[in-house]
Amino acid sequence: MAQGPEHRTTPAEFIKQVRAEGNKVVWPSRQETLTTALFVGMMMVLLAVFFLGIDSLFGAAVKWLLSLA
Repeated sequence: MAQGPEHRTTPAEFIKQVRAEGNKVVWPSRQETLTTALFVGMMMVLLAVFFLGIDSLFGAAVKWLLSLA
């Protein structure tokens, strides 16, 4: 549908287009959502522990370097 500069979308037409696009969305199943949420939670914990370790290492290194001065 070619739209020229003079064509304006009415509010009703806009709502109709929004509903049509919303019907095209493929929503994940309950199982997919649960699996993804669990994976994200596990990765979050894993990365938190990793960065805690890295931060502790750097903190100890800085403390050791400062004790030399």
